[in-house]
Amino acid sequence: MAFFSVIIPLYNKEQFIEATLNSVLSQVFGDFEIIIINDGSTDNSEQKVLAFSDSRIRYYSKENGGVSSARNLGMRYAGSDYITFIDADDYWYPEFLETMYSSIQKFPSEQVFSAAIEVASPKQVYAASYSIPDANEYAVVDYFKASQNESVIWTSCAVFHKKVFDVAGVFDPLIRSGEDIDLWVRIGLLYKIVFCNKILARYVYDAGSLSKDKRYSSIGMDFSKFEKQELQHTGLKQFLDLNRFSMAIKSKLNGDGQAFLRFYNGIDRAKLSRKKRILLVLPSFLLRGLVAFQYRLTDWGLVRSPFK
Repeated sequence: MAFFSVIIPLYNKEQFIEATLNSVLSQVFGDFEIIIINDGSTDNSEQKVLAFSDSRIRYYSKENGGVSSARNLGMRYAGSDYITFIDADDYWYPEFLETMYSSIQKFPSEQVFSAAIEVASPKQVYAASYSIPDANEYAVVDYFKASQNESVIWTSCAVFHKKVFDVAGVFDPLIRSGEDIDLWVRIGLLYKIVFCNKILARYVYDAGSLSKDKRYSSIGMDFSKFEKQELQHTGLKQFLDLNRFSMAIKSKLNGDGQAFLRFYNGIDRAKLSRKKRILLVLPSFLLRGLVAFQYRLTDWGLVRSPFK
């Protein structure tokens, strides 16, 4: 049995999948299996994958059902105790799995492991910023306190013992935007995160990805499911309010007033920055101009997201 199961959901990424797959096959630590779930691609993604001839690759194809269903299916096929994901347009540095293996050996009682990432915008590459004051190479952190700037669990740069999903659950296939954050919240309520403060993966900023499709921006995570926990967990409340803010802005941009009010009314606005409070009350036409400008800044690598 391989030490790691690497799950790759694939949907119309013919321009990226070869580089992504090569980054996995180039890992210094080679004891892994790769499970690729083609989620109904309509481009040449399948042909790109089938051109590889490595015995560690297992390829499956299904009708389109969304990234959550693809990842969940990959987990059902996984034969390893430790599961990791990489999206079909992202990239691992060669030491990723080796470092995750070392993390597991150093912290054998922990179940969730992650590392720092960098972001490749169309103009440049820049490091993500985390709210972790400790500058040591490793830190065992509370997910919510450590994720006020950037989530310390990122889908393409984390490893989980398979029993984590038995306890916390899997990706919610009904959520089309924020399905990863929904799961990280459930995991963060149960587990500490071993964070390696070393850049081991690259997020490729793809302007055409599903997460930026306005058709799905309001089909987001159900924040109400965590209302009871928020009352007892200050860090969780602050973290969810940052995500509510992002979803409220997206809803206003899409003209979805009902969704905007749902997210807006859940925010403790007194804890938001003055800038965020102003953005929430701006007319839509002004907000669109500012967000377009923020997207330009994101392209240049000057900000992580126009919605944060």
